[in-house]
Amino acid sequence: MCLVTIACGRRGDPIPRPRATAQAPEVRLEGLRRLRVVLPSRDTQGGDLVGIEQVRVLYLPLGLTKPTPEEIFSKGEVVLERRRPDLPGPGQTLVLDLRSLQRPQGWIVVVAVRLGNVPGQPSEVLPWLDPAI
Repeated sequence: MCLVTIACGRRGDPIPRPRATAQAPEVRLEGLRRLRVVLPSRDTQGGDLVGIEQVRVLYLPLGLTKPTPEEIFSKGEVVLERRRPDLPGPGQTLVLDLRSLQRPQGWIVVVAVRLGNVPGQPSEVLPWLDPAI
């Protein structure tokens, strides 16, 4: 009987649960070249969020219509990346200075990326104005 119960178990390393994506961060423009980002504190399944590895700012040039956050996330380019240990914890505020970003008018979103390179939901779409202004 003991041999049957011992042999019935699964062998090998345990498979970790897939990580849930992070909720969208709250983002506000402070002037023309600064973003105030409140990092998410929950994942999309409602659990506490731990392990934010980096924050990415994505840019998409101006088009005929305002894109959705998902369009910018899929088609845009990463123009700024901030990694740990320079990140505050989940639910805390981070200020990003975008003065060095020299791009024409367009749109930007911010994405929090969890450990294991699991990107979260993109923030709301913000306008990016011409740097010459």
